[in-house]
Amino acid sequence: MIECFFDCSSPWTYLAFHNLQPLAAELGVEVAWRPILVGGIFNTVNPSVYEQRVTPVPAKARYMKKDLDDWARHSGIRITFPPKVFPVNSVKAMRGCIWLEDRLVPFADAVFKAYWSDNRDISQDEVLTEICQGVGVDPAAFLAGIAEPAVKDQLRLNTEEVVARGGFGSPTIFVNRTDMYFGNDRLPLIADAVAALKDHKA
Repeated sequence: MIECFFDCSSPWTYLAFHNLQPLAAELGVEVAWRPILVGGIFNTVNPSVYEQRVTPVPAKARYMKKDLDDWARHSGIRITFPPKVFPVNSVKAMRGCIWLEDRLVPFADAVFKAYWSDNRDISQDEVLTEICQGVGVDPAAFLAGIAEPAVKDQLRLNTEEVVARGGFGSPTIFVNRTDMYFGNDRLPLIADAVAALKDHKA
């Protein structure tokens, strides 16, 4: 009933990933986690993101930082913009989410924390190795697995799919396949949509 297309390189996606899990449990539904590369989305349908990074609006940038801090505090997690590596190349981490399948959630959670809380460069093999060790995944098997053509293809297909379905960033969340929501702050609306569907089916 809920699909979440996500990339660990986004702080707002960290919030949504963190907050959607208990919400889904409360609603009694599962989440289909769909790893993507948000850069692929920006390149295809939302290049304005790059323009905003080059020429930011100072007042908007200050407010965005406050908003992010407020949401992080509200959610009980720590988010700081990495001082050296932003944006980060998340392709290996996101391929890892594809490869791990049933262990995706603990791995992705550790990737989010490493980058957004601990300022670790998740594009580096040594960082991914430490993350794997922390969640009980064999690093050598992981590095071999993310190089498999089928894994690379699935990440690309997921990214193409969310664009085809109207997505323009991360996180993009769907309820019942066609009802799209964008961003962590839409979770209350997602809860309403799921509740309405369950009432209708009842």
